[in-house]
Amino acid sequence: MSLNRRDFLRRSSAIAGLSAFPGLFGASTTPAQDKLRILFLGGTGFLGPHTVQYAIDRGHEVTLFNRGRTNNDLFPALERIVGNRDPEVDDGLSGLEGRQWDAVIDTSGFVPRIVGASASLLSENVGQYLFVSTICQYNDWLEGDKFRTEDWPRGTLEDPTTEDVQTHYCYLKAYCEIAAEASMPGRVTQIRPGLIVGPRDGTDRFTYWPMRAERGGEMIAPGRPTDLTQYIDVRDLAQFMVHCVEQKLTDDYNLVRQAMPWGEFLDACVRVAENDASLTWVPGEFLAEHELEPWRQLQMWSDADSPMSGSLTWSSAKAINAGLRIRPVEETIRDTVAWYQSLPTERQADMRSGIPAEKEAEVLKAWHDSQA
Repeated sequence: MSLNRRDFLRRSSAIAGLSAFPGLFGASTTPAQDKLRILFLGGTGFLGPHTVQYAIDRGHEVTLFNRGRTNNDLFPALERIVGNRDPEVDDGLSGLEGRQWDAVIDTSGFVPRIVGASASLLSENVGQYLFVSTICQYNDWLEGDKFRTEDWPRGTLEDPTTEDVQTHYCYLKAYCEIAAEASMPGRVTQIRPGLIVGPRDGTDRFTYWPMRAERGGEMIAPGRPTDLTQYIDVRDLAQFMVHCVEQKLTDDYNLVRQAMPWGEFLDACVRVAENDASLTWVPGEFLAEHELEPWRQLQMWSDADSPMSGSLTWSSAKAINAGLRIRPVEETIRDTVAWYQSLPTERQADMRSGIPAEKEAEVLKAWHDSQA
C-alpha cells in the first residue's frame, strides 16, 4: 500500500514517539523516589516486557526468571535467572532460593500448584506478590450484570486440581489467586485485566478495527452505536502494576477502561485513519445469519441485549481511585497502527482476527440488498 505525504508524516511521527521497545514509555518517565528490587516471573511475552520496561524507566532494579525460550533478545542488560516455574521440572525454582526482592510481579502463572509453589518459596524473602489474574476468573463473567465490582464471586471448578489450562484458563486463574494468598496472606495484589490491547498484541482482536479503518471504504459496524465495549491499554496496565508495588497496594483490582459506546470507539478508528472509511451499521441478528458472531469474528463487541454484554462492562472504579490512569482511545489506536505497520509485510497480511475482506464485501452486499 502506497503512502501519501500526509500519511507518511503522520505515521512517522507516531513511530518516532515510541521507544526502542515499541509502544513504551521513553525518557520522559519520572524516576521513582525509592528504588525497588523487583523480580518478574516471566516478563518476555506481551504484558511482561511493557511492565519490565516501565519498571526500568522508573529506576528500579529488575531481575527476570523464566525458561529462557521467548524473546531472549529483550533486555540483555538485566539479570536473568533461567529455571522452570514448575518445581517438579528440571531445576525448578532453585535459582530463586536464598535471594531477596522487595516485590514479585507474576505475569506467567496459570496453574494453582505452580503459583502456590512460587509464592511459598518466596514468602520469606519478598515483601509483596503481584499476581496477574484475569477478569474472566469471576463466576458467570460473560453473562452477569453490568458494571460488576471486585466483590463478585470467583468461578469454581468441579475438579480444582485440574491443570488443563486450555480448557479451564479462566477459573484456574481464580484458584491461582487463592494459592498466592494462602502462601502470602495480606501481601498479595490481584490484578484482573480485561481485554489487553496495544502495541505488540499478537492476537489482533483490537488491532483489526483500526487497521480495517486504515484500509478505507465501507466497513461493517456490528450492532448499534450505543452498545458498549471495554479494554485496557497494555501500557496503562503496566504502569498501574508498577504503581501498586511502589505504593505497596495489596488489594484486588479490575483493570479495564470505563465501558465506552461502541460507536465512539469505531468513530475514533475512522477519525485516526483520516481517509474515506465509512461505517455501515448492521444488526447483530443479520450478522449471525451470515456466520459473524461476537467473540469470534467480531471481537470487542457484543449486542447490548445479549447476556454476553456483561463481559465488556466491568467496573474499574476501584483501580481508578487507586491511581489507574487511562490514555485517550485515539492514542491507543494511533500507536497500535504505527506498531502494526512496522511489522514485516507478510505478518501484516496475516490478520489474525476480524472479518476477511471477501466475507465483509459479501455481507455488506446482502445487507444492502435486504434493505432495497
